[in-house]
Amino acid sequence: MDVEEFRQYCQSLGDVAEKMPFGKFAARYDSILAFYAEGHMFCFIDIDDFTYVDLKAEPEKVAELRQTRFSVGAPINGSLKHWVKIDFGGDVPMKEVLGLVKEAYSLVSAKYRRKNTL
Repeated sequence: MDVEEFRQYCQSLGDVAEKMPFGKFAARYDSILAFYAEGHMFCFIDIDDFTYVDLKAEPEKVAELRQTRFSVGAPINGSLKHWVKIDFGGDVPMKEVLGLVKEAYSLVSAKYRRKNTL
């Protein structure tokens, strides 16, 4: 899978926006592409170094992934409790990575859709 295929997958999940929000902090973050549901980030990649994805997950899932997979570690940016970094080409197959991206989208979308309708 390449960057464009990953982007298309994220867009296929629903009402997804893309932004490059981290460049304002440091030039080395200019190539970070973040994906948003309901105005909130659910995952991001580096388009110049497409070797990992950072994504949001339930705390229990974060703990499970870190304990059972060597290619899952601390996120580049985000809460250690709610975010993980998954290195591509490790022990998490791409099909499972995409499933986790979908779960991240659903988690964020459901949480903020409820808040936006109150």
